Amino acid sequence: MTDAPFNPTPVPKPRDGAYDIAPKGEPEKDFEEIWATPEGARVLSSVSHRVVGKRFLITGFIFFLIAGVLALLVRLQLLVPENTFLDSETYNQVFTMHGTIMMFLFAIPMLEGFAVYLIPLMIGARDLVFPRLGAFGYYCYLFGGIIVLSSFLFDAAPAGGWFMYVPLSTSQYTEGLSADFWLIGITLAEIASVTAAVEIIAAILCTRAPGMSLTKMPILMWYLLVTAFMIAVGFPPLIIGSILLEAERLLGLPFFDVALGGDPLLWQHLFWIFGHPEVYIIFLPAAGMVATMLPVFVGKPLFGYGFAVAAVITMGFLSFGLWAHHMFATGLPVMSLTLFSAASTMVAVPTGVQVFCFIATLTLGRPRLTVPMLFILGFLFIFVIGGFTGVMIAAVPFNLQAHDSYFIVAHLHYVLMGGFVFPMFAALYYWVPHFTGRMMSDTLGRWAFWLMFLGFNLAFFMMHLTGLRGMPRRIATYPEGIGWDRLNMLSTIGAFILAAGIAVFIVDFFRHQRTGQKAKRDPWGAATLEWLYEPRTPGYNFRAIPTITSREPLWDQPELTDRPAAEVEGALRINYDHRRETIGCDPVSGEPIQIVRLPHPTWFPLIAASGLAVLFAATLASLYWLSAIGGVIALIGLTGWIWEPSDSGVMRKTGLHDHASLPVNVVDHKSHLHVGTIITILILFALFASLVFAGLYLWNTQPSFAEATDRPARIFALLAGGLSVILFALCWMTGRRALLQGSLAVGLFINLLTGVVTVALGLCFFWALLPIDPYRTAFAAVGWAMGAYVGALLAVSFYWTVFNALRKATGRVLLGQGLPDLLLGGFGKATAIMAGITAIAFLFAGTPQ
Repeated sequence: MTDAPFNPTPVPKPRDGAYDIAPKGEPEKDFEEIWATPEGARVLSSVSHRVVGKRFLITGFIFFLIAGVLALLVRLQLLVPENTFLDSETYNQVFTMHGTIMMFLFAIPMLEGFAVYLIPLMIGARDLVFPRLGAFGYYCYLFGGIIVLSSFLFDAAPAGGWFMYVPLSTSQYTEGLSADFWLIGITLAEIASVTAAVEIIAAILCTRAPGMSLTKMPILMWYLLVTAFMIAVGFPPLIIGSILLEAERLLGLPFFDVALGGDPLLWQHLFWIFGHPEVYIIFLPAAGMVATMLPVFVGKPLFGYGFAVAAVITMGFLSFGLWAHHMFATGLPVMSLTLFSAASTMVAVPTGVQVFCFIATLTLGRPRLTVPMLFILGFLFIFVIGGFTGVMIAAVPFNLQAHDSYFIVAHLHYVLMGGFVFPMFAALYYWVPHFTGRMMSDTLGRWAFWLMFLGFNLAFFMMHLTGLRGMPRRIATYPEGIGWDRLNMLSTIGAFILAAGIAVFIVDFFRHQRTGQKAKRDPWGAATLEWLYEPRTPGYNFRAIPTITSREPLWDQPELTDRPAAEVEGALRINYDHRRETIGCDPVSGEPIQIVRLPHPTWFPLIAASGLAVLFAATLASLYWLSAIGGVIALIGLTGWIWEPSDSGVMRKTGLHDHASLPVNVVDHKSHLHVGTIITILILFALFASLVFAGLYLWNTQPSFAEATDRPARIFALLAGGLSVILFALCWMTGRRALLQGSLAVGLFINLLTGVVTVALGLCFFWALLPIDPYRTAFAAVGWAMGAYVGALLAVSFYWTVFNALRKATGRVLLGQGLPDLLLGGFGKATAIMAGITAIAFLFAGTPQ
């Protein structure tokens, strides 16, 4: 389905903020037709949050099963001493791919799938605010995962552990393409995570139902909101670290070469700045799903809603101060060990607050022991044990004894399996009626739970004991008679029992689609909006978007449940213009401020992601001409994606008594466009901050190498700093709404002038960098990386100025009313600031100590 023809009445200079009313389009068509999912091969063009969310969930679960098979191979190898089932190299590949798939291709994408599917349903929206971004992210994830898995086909599976420590993963010690498969595939897959962060934050803050203030949001939305901010800040260090390591492998740049001023610990810092927050990124959405389901089976609201929200926000902040928790054995200064140990202990406080809220909720009523409830209780039992061992590991003396032993493996699985996998199965049983319209078997569900619960504890509790007996991680075999034999055999038996439980779930899932009982409206007696309609909710989610007055609307607002869902009153019941629309709200109060027009199905996200996949895969194969073609395809996809005309500047009737009409796609500081832009710039700054961190770390650890760039650095600082101020001023002028609402000639002139200055600044950047040899020192290589990053942003800024000017010249957007204007101003300012910081960094670095 393509966009219906629509010609808004433009008003270049509205008086007193008024806009003309949009003319009526075609006669209203049925909502089902407007929101219908394309059929056949065209389903790949769908951008519906339901379709994309299911894709994430199904793909993530398939990766989970693949990782599970690899885990069983590991346990078979360790079943008996001196086993020859796998040779050491194959064993290294198997456990590396198991960890990689679990952490990067299963856990994060699964939570993204739940978020993409549930957010609009729970906040009263018809779709996500940037649905094309979700579709694009999914395809990047899929193609990245395929690249990683395809390493098996080329006998080049990575074998350096899921954390890919250097120098083991450098080309000196890992020849061939095994590490390259990991670095390139994971980097492509991580694009899905950062795009999901933008989409989740903008959707939750800007498209809630009328009346749903921040304090009335479902608790899961708070968990997802904090998680999305953590992804926006936490994933860029991994992306930068992967790019630097791949650049060292591909180009020979000495980022981690000690002989040239590099440091292998720089990789560990960058990795764990991402890696430890990732533990909480995985845990928090799962805990949010528990906080959503638990009140349903107790029949009472969540105890301590405000305390839980405060704990989640606190945990989000504290999680970024714990990364060296994983580096206690690397020789860090004693003061650092003390501070990170204290922070690692401190994070137990907000975690405990959430657990106590869950336990207190259980005491408010008599819980119904449904299958989801059993998995929730299993989560509480297992995760609390994992929390106890986490506090033990936070103590430096114990950490030094248990480091890299199977005690750490046991702790990791108790936290992640208990903290995510058990809540995930609870959520699958709970929300599966939304996917299939049928209920899964209670009997088979109980079998699945008990097999998984008993098998898990048998498998991983024994690993605490093997670790305390000195068994190190990542060994392919062990000698007989040192006390590990029976414990490893029990762990292997437990792993197969756990796998049997998962197999029962799979059988039940396929069985129930044919013979399962049809689910009725709100089959669990829930309180949140996703159960307003009967399962298999129509594609538009809500015929009319209801006004919310309670945190538990289905319990406290009888007007929503006393009549058929299709007859519930609310906003946008009548569709005047045959377009996909939802209500946009004030980020804090939830008051309606606009109508958000959403795109129809399109191929552009798939084209853009396919181009990136070609670029990454061709780089892996050293086919750089093909990489260039992939880049062009990606650029074509992104250009077509945003080329469509904007509806900003028209009014639309809403059906709300207090808001008879609202503007469409507003561009101001409260709009979804502004929020999305701010989060995008936050991610760009996090990427740049990771490079700055790398430079400062090397400057601090190897100051003599940093002093080798004196005169060129000063020239670079003067040129970059001065011209960045000019760019800043021009972009600020470009972003001024009053200026752009003037004549078309003025707007185009400012756009093109900014583009010319951008090109000039980029040329000066690289002219200033030329005297600096990136192969001479690691610090110089980081300087080139910073310059290349800023240069890439300048190239994007130039392209954006030309693109924006063409859209204005062809009448695709009103002056000052579209996303390109907003992006150009904000993106240009951010680029100028980063250029200035780069200049200052080189100015100080070139000063003799």
